[in-house]
Amino acid sequence: MSFKAIILLTRAEGATHEQFADWWLKQHAPLAKQLPNLRKGVFNLVENPAEGDPDGVSELWFDTPADFEAAYASEIGKSVVADSMSNVSGRRRMFVVENTIHS
Repeated sequence: MSFKAIILLTRAEGATHEQFADWWLKQHAPLAKQLPNLRKGVFNLVENPAEGDPDGVSELWFDTPADFEAAYASEIGKSVVADSMSNVSGRRRMFVVENTIHS
């Protein structure tokens, strides 16, 4: 079984959804892809989010919670967090157990 983190991101105050999408997919995604031991990453762009709702939902898979923690403790992990925090007004992390009901 793998470990999955879901991260909800809300654009920075004064930024448009389009500006968020441009930053997230063109600047942040290439940085996040470099996280050590990242097994899979999916960035879901929210369509027409209401004001204050998340603009993006990332799904990150690692083998273990320890791998996740080590990834974010690394230099690249610290860069990923710094890039996020300088470009969003909100970030919420959730750790989940995935249950597939259809594939």
